[in-house]
Amino acid sequence: MTMAVLEDLGQAVISGNAPRAKALTEQALAQGIDAGEVISSGLVPGMAVVGDRFKRNEYYIPEVLLAARAMKTSLALLQPLLSESKYEPVGTIVVGTVKGDLHDIGKNLVAMMLEGASFKVVDLGVDVSPERYVAAVKEHNAQLIGLSALLTTTMVNMRGTIAALRASGIRDQVKVIVGGAPVTQRWADEIGADGYAPDAASGVDIARELLGLRPAEVAIAAG
Repeated sequence: MTMAVLEDLGQAVISGNAPRAKALTEQALAQGIDAGEVISSGLVPGMAVVGDRFKRNEYYIPEVLLAARAMKTSLALLQPLLSESKYEPVGTIVVGTVKGDLHDIGKNLVAMMLEGASFKVVDLGVDVSPERYVAAVKEHNAQLIGLSALLTTTMVNMRGTIAALRASGIRDQVKVIVGGAPVTQRWADEIGADGYAPDAASGVDIARELLGLRPAEVAIAAG
């Protein structure tokens, strides 16, 4: 019975059904299931399926956004209870669009996918200076940074952010992932980034890999 409600919750996320996700979350909590278990055995597997379908071009941005909305509806009920739970995020990542760039759709998509994969996401928004990234890493003890840019004229500021991390003495403490329309693996290598994500779902895989975690398992059957 316990697993059935969590599997149903995962399916509600996959189908982007926010009202059903809320009802199933309430049902799971009423059954005494720990909030952390609801996340790790319900939401995370569901979002893993969404990410897998996105990578395979079976889902597109509208479907991912609907799934993320369903996930967030459930999380809104669960987060106040997490302090009572043994649940711990798999890691902390600071994300933002680099200085001079005001585009946020791609960055928001990555943040939602990471949150659905059990990461604690610190979203700094857009037009983020290197100094703000450094301060956020220190404040939140983050292991990862995600740098997004949509313009060739602003992606150069990724290099400046990495330089600021180095100058502050914390470059070795944090892994840097870069992404965005003009960004390539070659550019990531050139500026000394640790990872390049061509899309949001790949960003989750890279983040897990950089922390030495196994790839997210797609445990829920298509339905």
